[in-house]
Amino acid sequence: MQASIRISREEHRERQRALAGRLQEQQLSGAVLFDNHYVLYYTGFAFIPTERPIAFVIDRQAEAALFVPRLEVEHAQGSAVVDRVEHYEEYPGRQHPISGLAGLLEDMGVADRIGIDTDGYPWILGYQGPSLSDVTAAEVIPLAAFVESQMAIKSAAEVALLQESAKWGNLAHRLLQRYTLPGITETEVSQRASQEATMAMVEALGPLYRAQSIFSTGASAGYRGQIGRGGALPHALSSNATFMAGDVIVTGAGAPLWGYHSELERTMAIGPASAAQARFFGHMVAVQEVALQALRPGALCSDVDSAVRAYYQEHDLMPYWRHHTGHAIGLRYHEGPFLDSGDHTPIVPGMVFTVEPGLYAEDLGGFRHSDTVLITEDGPQMITYYPRDLASLTIPV
Repeated sequence: MQASIRISREEHRERQRALAGRLQEQQLSGAVLFDNHYVLYYTGFAFIPTERPIAFVIDRQAEAALFVPRLEVEHAQGSAVVDRVEHYEEYPGRQHPISGLAGLLEDMGVADRIGIDTDGYPWILGYQGPSLSDVTAAEVIPLAAFVESQMAIKSAAEVALLQESAKWGNLAHRLLQRYTLPGITETEVSQRASQEATMAMVEALGPLYRAQSIFSTGASAGYRGQIGRGGALPHALSSNATFMAGDVIVTGAGAPLWGYHSELERTMAIGPASAAQARFFGHMVAVQEVALQALRPGALCSDVDSAVRAYYQEHDLMPYWRHHTGHAIGLRYHEGPFLDSGDHTPIVPGMVFTVEPGLYAEDLGGFRHSDTVLITEDGPQMITYYPRDLASLTIPV
């Protein structure tokens, strides 16, 4: 990984200029964004959201500012791509932070019509405070849809980070598969595989590596409780389950790189799969292929999910359906748009999706592969690359 793979200052400035252009189009005086992923996207400033408000402010001339609590000043000054960093004392403080934010907006000429993601800092960890429109008397205009659409089209640098993430997620998953044996718990295997993959990644990348994630500090792979019949719960939580011969198990692996996430999931069998398990596995691989074939520039997100559901219906599998086909991914583990029958967003080159249709049978468990896929002019290009066939994913007993 080269140092240039991280998002450059100029790319952050390009993002800010594009946002300022939107403000001019909508005749807005500026924008205030509170979402920590939006702040990271526009400024490169990664932080842990707490009850202390943090806001990104930009005017229509693309002057950018961060508004932070005193404890984040040096952090913001050292890493944020902005023109100024302003701060308040503390929350709740003698003066409420939102009053100080109103003063910054006035100083920057951001008034009357302001673009926002939320009207005031959202509830986090007990925060309470007034809305932005109350303290400024401005008309607030929702801007999140534009921000999401901008984030949905990945740059070359973003794709490079996702590819690097996939590389280390692949290693973590390889180790996870190697160490999974009957009689061992998911906690032991997950911790061992994740630790070894992380140490290999840090040794290879050295000081170039930054996770910039509030959830993980390195490569990880695990099962999240999706072991045996527990796999029938798509979003189960780790339960320290013990692996047993005959189990079908669903995995998850990835590695945050400068805040960017890839997703790799596989269904594996401990020992030879039964006829029923093999049948569900075969349908799972086939329906993922259906999704990949439908995932083309010019199609709608809903078209992909509709093709998947048609496969389920044709093969009498709807009782085993639980969720949509996939979602965009990048700075957030889940981003929009979604491969869902209710999302009619056109698919365009530069989007990155997970493709993960699943089957869930209470008596057998879960069957789901997930791959991270880049949309190109010629169609989908796999970013993750772990084997998908049953033979490669059968753990010998």
